[in-house]
Amino acid sequence: MDKNLRVSEDGDRRPGEPTAKAHTSKSALLGQVASSDVQRHRHRQEIGAGLDFVMSRDAELLKRLEYA
Repeated sequence: MDKNLRVSEDGDRRPGEPTAKAHTSKSALLGQVASSDVQRHRHRQEIGAGLDFVMSRDAELLKRLEYA
């Protein structure tokens, strides 16, 4: 599935150097950035869910440790 992405002229020039060094295309670089952003967002959600679980499940223990 192809998608179009509009970027400014400056934004179009900037990926040129990293892509040349990595021997990859701008399209591949932008795909990697998008994938990385999705993974980072998913990771933050998982960490938040884990923290919510611990805070609800171990609230009493955490209160006791606070005053220990």
